[in-house]
Order: sequence, then C-alpha cells, then structure tokens
Amino acid sequence: MAYSLNMGVREIREGLAAQEFSAREIAQANFEHIAKADEAVHAYLELTEDMAYEAADKIDAAVADGTFSSMGPLAGVPVAFKDNMNLEGTHTTCSSKMLENYVSPYTATCVARCIEAGGIPLGKLNMDEFAFGSSTETSAFGSTKNPWDLERVPGGSSGGSAASVAAGMACMTLGSDTGGSIRQPASFCGIVGVKPTYGMVSRYGVVAFGSSLDQVGPFTRSVEDAAYAMQVLCGYDPLDCTSQHIEADFVDAVKQGVEGIRIGVVPGFMNAPGLTPEVKEKVAEAAAKLEAAGAQIVEVDLPHADAAISAYYVLGPCEAFSNLARFDSVRYGYCEPGLKDLGSQYEESRANGFGMEAKRRIMLGSYLLSAGVYEKYYYPAQQVRRLITQDYERAYEQCDVILAPTSPRTAFKFGEIGDPVEMHLSDIFTVSINIAGNGGMNVPCGLGKDTGLPVGVQLICPQFKDVNMFRAAAALEAAYGVAPIAPAFQAGE
Repeated sequence: MAYSLNMGVREIREGLAAQEFSAREIAQANFEHIAKADEAVHAYLELTEDMAYEAADKIDAAVADGTFSSMGPLAGVPVAFKDNMNLEGTHTTCSSKMLENYVSPYTATCVARCIEAGGIPLGKLNMDEFAFGSSTETSAFGSTKNPWDLERVPGGSSGGSAASVAAGMACMTLGSDTGGSIRQPASFCGIVGVKPTYGMVSRYGVVAFGSSLDQVGPFTRSVEDAAYAMQVLCGYDPLDCTSQHIEADFVDAVKQGVEGIRIGVVPGFMNAPGLTPEVKEKVAEAAAKLEAAGAQIVEVDLPHADAAISAYYVLGPCEAFSNLARFDSVRYGYCEPGLKDLGSQYEESRANGFGMEAKRRIMLGSYLLSAGVYEKYYYPAQQVRRLITQDYERAYEQCDVILAPTSPRTAFKFGEIGDPVEMHLSDIFTVSINIAGNGGMNVPCGLGKDTGLPVGVQLICPQFKDVNMFRAAAALEAAYGVAPIAPAFQAGE
C-alpha cells in the first residue's frame, strides 16, 4: 500500500513497519502537497525541510536495522507547530513584525517531545499576532484561509494549525489555547482540537499570552490520533513549574466506550444569544447519539458562565500587558531604525512593531492594572474566576463530561466581523474552560444544514480527567466518522 495523506498515526506506523513506504517518501509527499495547497491556504510561515528529511532518514535507518519498534509513538508522522513555539534554528515570529527576524536559540518542550517521539517536523504555522484574535486576520504576514471555503476565516488564533490539518498539509499540528484558540478553529475547519487541563502539557518555550490561561494541545483529523499526541505531550517538565505528573492512557480510553458515563448538558448554553439554529441542532443531535451509545444525559447548571467573557477580557489583557513588556527593542525584537534616544527607540519600535490588536490589548491591560482601576476590575475578575471554577466543580458532581457548542456559529467571511466586541463573542462557549482550568476538546459532527460548513461540538471534562472526554469523543466519532480532508484539497483534486 502506498502512502496517503489521509493516513493517521497507526496506519503510518504500520506501513513503515511493513516497509510499504519509507519515511522519506512521507516527507516528500507532504512537501509536494504543501507546495500546491498552501498557495491558496497560506497556513505555513516557514518550512523545515532539512530537519524533516534528517528525521525521516533516522526512521528509515531504524526500519532497515530492525529497531523501528523501539522508536517513539509518532515515528513517521508529519507534524507542524504554531509559530509561538520555539524550535531551535527556526524563526519564531508569533506572526508579528516585532519578532520577524527572531531565530529561536532553543526548542519548546512540547515541540521537542513530538520530534523525540519520531515526528517529522514540517514547519511553523501562521496565527493571529501573539495569539490575539479569533480569525487569524491579525497576522502581520497575511491571513490564513479556511480550506472548506477560501472566502472564510479558519478561526483563531491557531488558524494555521487548524487549516493545515484540514487541507491535508500535516497529519498533526500543535496549537495554543488561551480562551478557545484550539477548539474554535478546529470547529471552523472540521477537525479534532484538544485543549488539555491546565498543567497537563508543559508551556516551556511557548511565547506567553496569558500565563494562567495558556495551554498547548494537538489538532488532528481523528480522535485516535489526538490520543497518540496527548500520550506524547503530557507529563511533568522540570522547566515548567505549572506542569503536573499525571498518569493517563488516552489511546486505551478511545476503546472503552461511553456505557455508564454521565453527559451534562447546560440549558443556558443551548439558549445563549447568538447561537445559530444549525449549531444548536448539532449539539442536540450529538447528545442523542451519545445517549444511543450508552451514555446518560443530565442537565447541569453553570450560573456564572455569562460572566466568563467579561472576566476573561480583564484577566487576559492584564497578563498580556505583563508578558509583552519584555519586547523592548533592546535585547531582541523589532528596532525602529535611525533613532539614537533610548526612550524614542522604545516608543517608536513598539508602536511600529506591534499590530493594532496587540496594541489594543497592551493599552487595555495597562489601564486595568493602573492605580484606582486595579481594585475595581482585576479583583472582581479574579472573584468571578473562582465562582466559575466552583460552578464546574458542582456540575461534575452530577456528570463526568459536559457537552456544549464550541462556537455559536460556523466560519464567517473575511471582514464580516469588524467590531472587536462582536469578535470576542466568538469565544463565548470556550473561555470559561480556560478560566476554570478544565480540559476541553472540539469534535467535528458533520456539516451545518444552513451553511454547509463544518460544525463542532465541545466536550469539557473535570481537571485532569481528560480521558473522560476522549471516551465521549470516540463515541461521537464512531457516529459521525473520521474528519475528512477538505474536498478541494483531497488527493487528485
């Protein structure tokens, strides 16, 4: 059997072990596809062909000498990384002019684990600037297009990570999620996207947006592939004090079924303003399919969920303001030419190095942390955070997993949403999970009857019980099927 872009992790490993194709052929096929497909999609900012072929040659050598079985679980799997993740020797730009020429001197733990597990690194992926956005329209290097409709956004901020998987330009990619930046683009692009419980995956080497909210997770076309990714990514890292040592078998979880699992449905989510009928219908349909598979459906209440957006857009900008203070044009980053005065250099470099959305969040964070304002907004936001966390804790006394919409609508067209407040509402169903630190994942459930575009549902689990949502996700995938590559980018198109 020849290698196909449709293959998942298990099929790739089996094909390599049987010597049906080589790892070098995998790398070559992916780069050839990227050369054709990415002209339309613009998911990649940098390709790492030398690294990819070097990794492929090691795998082929292991196959030849009979040691392939000892290689990592991602051996031969084409992977790529959001451009806020350091990979030594590559540019890590965060899609910002501020870091356009920055070259990583080290590698992020999450990236290193994928490569050490045998992944073939294809390159770095486009994103909203410094992860500020829900559409990948704020990238300084041009927007990424949705492979299902090139006139529509892929979601954000991990739009390049989602679009590359949906277009068949990688089997697996990594993104980061601060308020929905993995789950929302996964929904828009019709693939699986996982935001693990905060602390399950090391954030070392990932450029920070909101340090108490950020979490790294995988994009794949199947739940099983996401399980393999999680098996590799999770675990304690001495370089990240927030990481935890958690024993979990995600690959086994996808085989267990949902018999006896309690699935919580939140009536307040189902009646939220802005939720389109086609998305609401898909969530109800997914609940019915889980029930048919043996799960028990129960109603749960999250009384403070309505306040999540307000709390998030206080906490997020405050942490972003603090994290972006390091980009001063002195140690690294964009430096405005021709200025001799240090004060002018700092001001002009930041004014011209950051895009509008980054500057908006810097100014908002600066204001919210100023004297007299801090007590009025930041303290109450932290109090709301605790209330939301307690709401989830009470809900999980009644259920094992919560089912909810991922996004209130399917992918919108470029320029369709210009109001920042309206754009922020794209994350209405996702931000509370980051605030509480729970795990969440998007599972594709077909196309909407009104738009004909991908719709995803969200599964939310208690902290460090991420295997629960993988069990439910596998049951949904059994009903809906593995996510396909977008039709226009399938082999032979």
